[in-house]
Amino acid sequence: MDFALPPVGEGLFEVELVRWLVRPGDAVARGQGLAEVMSDKASMEVHARFAGTITALTAVPGTKVKVGQVVLSYDPVGELSPTEGGSEPTEVAISRPVAVETFRAAAVPARIPATISNGHSAPGRLPPAAPSVRLLARKLGIDLGRVHGTGPGGRILIEDLAPLIKPRTITAEQSAASSKTDTSKLDFGTAGTRQKLVGLRRRIAEHTVESKRHIPHYSYIDECDLTDLVRLRGQLRDPLSAAGVKLTYLAFFVKSVARALKEVPIVNSTYDEPANEVVLHDKYNIGVAVAAPQGLIVPVIKNADKKDLIAIASEIDQLGRDAKAGKSKLDDLRGGTFTVTSVGGIGGLISTPIINHPEVGIMGVGRVVKRPVYDAQGELKPADILYLSFSFDHRIVDGAIGAAFGNAVLRYLQAPALLLLPEKIGV
Repeated sequence: MDFALPPVGEGLFEVELVRWLVRPGDAVARGQGLAEVMSDKASMEVHARFAGTITALTAVPGTKVKVGQVVLSYDPVGELSPTEGGSEPTEVAISRPVAVETFRAAAVPARIPATISNGHSAPGRLPPAAPSVRLLARKLGIDLGRVHGTGPGGRILIEDLAPLIKPRTITAEQSAASSKTDTSKLDFGTAGTRQKLVGLRRRIAEHTVESKRHIPHYSYIDECDLTDLVRLRGQLRDPLSAAGVKLTYLAFFVKSVARALKEVPIVNSTYDEPANEVVLHDKYNIGVAVAAPQGLIVPVIKNADKKDLIAIASEIDQLGRDAKAGKSKLDDLRGGTFTVTSVGGIGGLISTPIINHPEVGIMGVGRVVKRPVYDAQGELKPADILYLSFSFDHRIVDGAIGAAFGNAVLRYLQAPALLLLPEKIGV
């Protein structure tokens, strides 16, 4: 019997066949994936609603196939149901979106224990604490009424929260492994072969060429002393890890960029070429590039300016896991206004990232390295240094404006405690 490509989405009449999931001679069960196809929006799996043996595949990966076109033949097993055969609709399941749609919605934050306390009752008013401490305690489920403050007048400090959480035991090997990007699942190619650009790889190629063809890129690179941020992250990492939150440097970068975009709004824009207009956005949706096995995916943290570090860290972790597992939702990749990409987890210091068209800027993050630097008194001291690589659309962002934006990002990264405070206080 012939099997025709079923409807794959509203308004879609043609898709690209990315790869077959079956071969001639394979026995197929109901609901089994037959093929992966891709539209301009998303990758999808075509599922079987028949049981049988594949006899022939009549479509070639990398080519376009139309809805209703016969793509394979099979010998049925058992009695046919009314929905079996090539003339009836067959289930199509959207499995993952295309990387270059680069836009995302809020992910489900990691679960955090509802209540953590030291076992004492705490009737009455809460003791004094900074807004950032209250926020952190709330995220960790700590009752501040049961915390002994060691600050002036019994004020609760961030360090006072740590004893109430039992940190996870992390070996040196686990710590080193968690700080690096896993490249074992990336496709490095096979020597002596030819590969056709299909599916996600083809879309990435088209998108980057479009970006370079339309956007006159220029690069701006600056050095950032990350010593205070490294120290702050070190203080927060284990307590948050015990609560199920993975606090990476990337969360600080995203939050700093969101703050800096408010100071330099022209960088938070897209260029409408047909209308010859620059669209300045009042939402701060930060794309985060993820190196997934199938290619580069850029999920978006929406309204990053309204989210605290813990919420951003949780989203980054969830989005990254979804992207690497091929489970990102189409809405996860939409609506970005600026992008952050990092090569530091693999090992690079400086990059010249390609702008995610039609945005007008992108920030590349290198590896944190220990370097000797001179302090204000001319004395050498060790410091944690990071290089930030910016690419801007020179039609919209001149060098002086790009430098002003870079300076704003550096200011927040070099005074990271500001990122723990509400925006109105932290300015």
